[in-house]
Amino acid sequence: MRRWTDFFILIAVLAAMVVLFGSLRDSFFSVATLGSVANRIPALALVATGMTLVMVTGGIDLSVGSLLGLCGAVVGVMMTDWHWGLMLALLGSIIVGGAIGSTTGAVSVKLRLPSFIVSLGMLEIARGLAFLTTNSQTKYIGAGIESLGSPFAGLVISPAFVISALFVIAGQVLLSHTAFGRHLITIGANREAAMISGVPVDRPRILAHAALGALTGLAAVFNCSRLGSADPNAGVGFELSAIAAVVVGGTSLMGGRGSVVKSFMGVLIIATLEAGLVQTGASEPMKRVVTGTVIVAAVLADTWRRK
Repeated sequence: MRRWTDFFILIAVLAAMVVLFGSLRDSFFSVATLGSVANRIPALALVATGMTLVMVTGGIDLSVGSLLGLCGAVVGVMMTDWHWGLMLALLGSIIVGGAIGSTTGAVSVKLRLPSFIVSLGMLEIARGLAFLTTNSQTKYIGAGIESLGSPFAGLVISPAFVISALFVIAGQVLLSHTAFGRHLITIGANREAAMISGVPVDRPRILAHAALGALTGLAAVFNCSRLGSADPNAGVGFELSAIAAVVVGGTSLMGGRGSVVKSFMGVLIIATLEAGLVQTGASEPMKRVVTGTVIVAAVLADTWRRK
């Protein structure tokens, strides 16, 4: 019952935001706005799916924004400099993302270091590698990748949106209906009790970070398809949007509780919020203030729920 209550609350919040921004701007109720929100969702939904898996264990990864830029740089170089096809570039991006994610998880888990600190260091490493990969230049890919982010005929959703929705469903099934998912939640709820019960503690946490990295690699491809280019600056602040979406969706920062579907609802809320702020003329600093406020409010709500 509580799970459904939380879900309906998220729907109510989303509906209230739509009504609010619609009352402030008549143009908010338009196909263009719907298309803008739909195009923003795929990359954020993929990263939020992976971030949910990491955060239910009690971990966090702050490097996903820089990793998005690095994987996008890999895609740009493979398609423009090496003239490889989209599928090879997509595979390369996922491999690089998975490798970086695995490294972050392994260093954090094996050396017993806070994932916050390790991923903060990886944030700088990945951003530096993104600039080195592209020689600090934007790689214009064009038609070779834009088809992924282009809406289907007569619709506002794109192949990227459909693929990301399928990954959200798969992520929820993984978390709720598999032993691996139950292990992640158990580890986040009480790591010591999980160890005593014979639950493997290290490997699931590393795999969760690897999954987040791989999904970020796929998200980078979708981001490039939306922009038509690979920019080493891409993804700046993206980690805040992903964490905000997951926290708004009810995943606890302390671990032990989370839902991929609710994180997707959080993605819809964050994407709608950003679109509404753009249409109402909010500046970039103000958008950061609002996003930070949303994160703090969601954490306070989580604390109140626990008490």
